[in-house]
Amino acid sequence: MTSSVVLPIVIALLAARAGDEIPPTATVEVVETLHGTEVADPFRWLEDGSDAGVQTWMEQQNAATRARLQADPAARESLRKRLDVLYGATTLTSPRVVRDRYFFFRQSVGQNQPVLYQKRRNLSADASEVLNPNTMSADATTAVDWWYPSPDGKLIAYGRSTSGDELSTLHLRNVDSAADTALKIPRTRSCSVAWDRDGGGFHYVQYPAAGSVPEEQLLTTRLVRYHRFGTAVQDDPIVFGKDAPPNEWHDVMNASDHAFQFLTASLDWSRNDLYIRRNEPGAVFEPVAVGLAAQFEADVLDDTLLLLTTLDAPRKRIMATSVDKPGQEHWRELVPQQKGVIESLTIIDGKLVLRVLENAYSRLLVFGPDGTQVTEVPLPTLGTVTDVTGRPDRPELIFRFESFVFPPTLFRYDLGTHELTSVEQTSIDADLDAYETRQVWFESRDGTRVPMFLIHRRGLEQDGRNPTVLYGYGGFGVSVVPRFRRDLLPWLDQGGVFASANLRGGGEFGEEWHQAGRLGQKQNVFDDMIAAAEHLVREQVTSPERLGIMGGSNGGLLVGAVMVQRPDLCRAVYCAVPLLDMLRYHKFLIGSLWIPEYGSADDPDQFAWLLAYSPYHNVKAETAYPAALFTAAESDSRVDPLHARKMAARVQAANNGPHPILLWIERQAGHGKGKPLDKLVETKVDQWIFFQQQLVGPPGAVE
Repeated sequence: MTSSVVLPIVIALLAARAGDEIPPTATVEVVETLHGTEVADPFRWLEDGSDAGVQTWMEQQNAATRARLQADPAARESLRKRLDVLYGATTLTSPRVVRDRYFFFRQSVGQNQPVLYQKRRNLSADASEVLNPNTMSADATTAVDWWYPSPDGKLIAYGRSTSGDELSTLHLRNVDSAADTALKIPRTRSCSVAWDRDGGGFHYVQYPAAGSVPEEQLLTTRLVRYHRFGTAVQDDPIVFGKDAPPNEWHDVMNASDHAFQFLTASLDWSRNDLYIRRNEPGAVFEPVAVGLAAQFEADVLDDTLLLLTTLDAPRKRIMATSVDKPGQEHWRELVPQQKGVIESLTIIDGKLVLRVLENAYSRLLVFGPDGTQVTEVPLPTLGTVTDVTGRPDRPELIFRFESFVFPPTLFRYDLGTHELTSVEQTSIDADLDAYETRQVWFESRDGTRVPMFLIHRRGLEQDGRNPTVLYGYGGFGVSVVPRFRRDLLPWLDQGGVFASANLRGGGEFGEEWHQAGRLGQKQNVFDDMIAAAEHLVREQVTSPERLGIMGGSNGGLLVGAVMVQRPDLCRAVYCAVPLLDMLRYHKFLIGSLWIPEYGSADDPDQFAWLLAYSPYHNVKAETAYPAALFTAAESDSRVDPLHARKMAARVQAANNGPHPILLWIERQAGHGKGKPLDKLVETKVDQWIFFQQQLVGPPGAVE
């Protein structure tokens, strides 16, 4: 079925064009026959990032890109100073409430990483520092990836990683002394922790040691183990996952009252199995929902097991049963499917607080334990609720709210008095009343109506001349919702427009919306993005010469596909940490985990649709492509930088247009999580300088 022929090396030098500083790239003719189809892969040699030749090539590419992006030092410095001010404002998260302790992260001026603090008894108390990643390394690349406080709040299990690689080591911190204990557990990437009720141990997720499983499974095999304090880590027993498929994703979690624990297992982004155990010695995880084509989350209120599920409800509903009778035959519907998507369930004051997404905006609904709606929490404007928190036995509901032009604000709502109070708001050096947000709808290629947000200064004249950047993601059921983006303000201030499209493949309208943009339906996502761009041009918000598109990760795949399918659509493409070789993506790092979302070229039917849209394989010779900036990160342990390297080389070789095709591989950085503030600002400067160079100025201008 599969054969590979490596022909003699042919050095192909790119034709030198006026002002083109991109170095020449070698090709090695590799042809594979997959399911009877010959597939050329001339830049496969760029897959090995450790190769000395590849390292030299990357240095040359980086140098050429840096020269382009630093061509106007004054403009660059002006933008950096503005972003330094905007990102220098204090940021905050909603607290986790554990007994009388409020834990929250705050990132203050001059700090590269957010710091974990606690307040005792109430939100008005003085804060004390608990965990400061800024003191853990000289270059501020050490980050806290995840954290879980014990039931009494005296201990915190947290993951620490460096250089953005997210390959965490579990540490244990004594909260009151703000010091770590001697406990260290390696290989705890994306870990979840379920604490014992007495705080004397926990279940956790760990990856296997090298040599214990095939190398390709080291980053995709998740084992649930149990550690009790006073025992040796190397003796921690495997509780779940020993005989599971290598790509099965396992997580553990506590019920809100810590009386029960849950375990989830999933081989698919749209379904998972659920298990429950009483949080007491000797209890084992018992099945609740196994083998059902649906998603399940759970909590316990008194003796009632609550299930938030997509079973027969693509926008989710809540089922209930006794904890002693968890089987499906005992389930009853407690809260039916809503008009919007039920995104989360939180038990506060014996009530069910539901975060609902309706037309890509948040609502916050409160239901009684009998399933009747009690109230709806008033929100300041149309926007996004995040981090809903509180205690099961107190009426204090705390949440964070934000929108495109409404900065993150911490609110407290009293479920007894129904009083809403603003606790703290991020202070931004900008007149936010000068901007407006509006939602528009457009039809995609197949007639599906898709919404999109437009953000710009008030009084925008729709004359087809506004520099516009269109963002999209469209995958994994991830909802693209209104978020406050500080880096947008300089762009808006110079007359730019930012558009954010709610493409299929996301979760904005439930699981049906997700399914309409995955596997063999993935082309719908690209069609939606193309239709969004065409709407912006048709409505004279902008023109193709003034339009840029951007996306990262799965969104990088999106803009890469749109770029090769419609090179005439826009002038500039920003493609960050992307997936682009869709025939080989599953062979690298954790790519095999995404097969349920994309499919695999190992399957003949799935190969056909992957080949049809794979950006790398659909680059056409002698084509005028828009300007492009491909970016990747050397320490990325999710998406291998090989995608950006191969794609940049192939487009550079094929491009016969006047616009630059650039590549930037960032050192000591990963997929994005835990990136130090100074590196984040530098990345934003590169992004917006690139768009300024390409989109601002007389239409049709070239460098």
